[in-house]
Amino acid sequence: MYAVIDLETTGLRTSWHDRIVEVAVVHLDEAGRITDEWCSLVNPNRDLGPQHIHGITAAEARKAPGFDRVAGHLAGLLRGRVLVAHNLTFDARFLHAEYRRVGLGAPIDQVPGLCTMRLASHFLPSAGRSLGDCCRLAGLPPHQAHSALHDARAAAKLFSYYLQVAGSPPPWAATATAAARLPWPPIAAGSVVAVQRREAGQREQHFLARLVDRLPRLHEPSGDTYLALLDQALLDRHVSATEADALVATAETLGLARVDVEHLHRAYLASLADVALEDGVLTTTERHDLDEVAELLGLQRSDVDGALAGAVIEFPHQRRPDGWRLQPGDRVVFTGAMEPPRSEWQEAAREAGLLVDDSVTKKTRLLIAADPDTMSGKATVARRYGIPIVHPAAYQNMLAGLSIGAT
Repeated sequence: MYAVIDLETTGLRTSWHDRIVEVAVVHLDEAGRITDEWCSLVNPNRDLGPQHIHGITAAEARKAPGFDRVAGHLAGLLRGRVLVAHNLTFDARFLHAEYRRVGLGAPIDQVPGLCTMRLASHFLPSAGRSLGDCCRLAGLPPHQAHSALHDARAAAKLFSYYLQVAGSPPPWAATATAAARLPWPPIAAGSVVAVQRREAGQREQHFLARLVDRLPRLHEPSGDTYLALLDQALLDRHVSATEADALVATAETLGLARVDVEHLHRAYLASLADVALEDGVLTTTERHDLDEVAELLGLQRSDVDGALAGAVIEFPHQRRPDGWRLQPGDRVVFTGAMEPPRSEWQEAAREAGLLVDDSVTKKTRLLIAADPDTMSGKATVARRYGIPIVHPAAYQNMLAGLSIGAT
């Protein structure tokens, strides 16, 4: 009977190439009872926009199906039903744009749907425009805003409230008849695996756990390629999901088992400890850095203690991580929605003597991304060229190092 929808998007305007990043559908029967629900993240193949609002990370979205793979299944959930949404104009515009982008003329913009925000003027005349305020005045419990599934459930409960107040038959009975007759084009509903956003506090499995477990080798594996990639991944003291994938793929290509990689990680930590103790003093900052690297590598504080105890003596010829720092005249590029605005970051970079470009080329030294796992075009090019991608917080530390080096 009814299909209540909600979307999370990269922005507010389809004309600015904003895309859907999460879609949820809740089915209601004629009495307003929930009969089914479906939700999935959608890979927009671009940066995710205001992530501080919708809370979706690129690490999650990159594993989700693109809209082209979702289109058929979603059409099956909407076909023959009355489309309901809180601010239907917004959701219908984005759905229409996504279907048009994959070459399908879905009758979304012509659907005689129902908007719970507009209906509030009749059923809840004192309510504001927000879904939360409408639900509050309808006596419904608060919900988690800016989550497509939670918003769709809340809108479904609000619409059920309207149905109860309106009585039977509701004043929009003719709308249901019209929706059932809308001519949807044939869209193949291929199999699609819904990808859910992670619960708050839930962490992704450590990449070491994804490596093959087998008996140790009788000789030390040659892991220079792996270590070079690890140098770059740890540049900002953060291993993004994309970097973790690359490390796993490299280890598998080199034929490294989990025990081999753990050995390389301990050797890498030992080389860092060696560098930290070169002057004979271990500062609090250096110890914190070693602990941080150990955690990223799946090691323990006790491994740091062992690395420090064996520094220089146990690993005198071990390969050390290359020093990496920004230099005046380096070219940098920024991507993603940042706070403060990107223009302020760019101006500060210029004042520090860096060259700021709008696009990534082979001459780019560093890409600063609001989310290092971003799927933006700039990030795609940077990964192709092996250009480091770092978070703004890590870039700020690099900028401080640049200032110190210049004095």
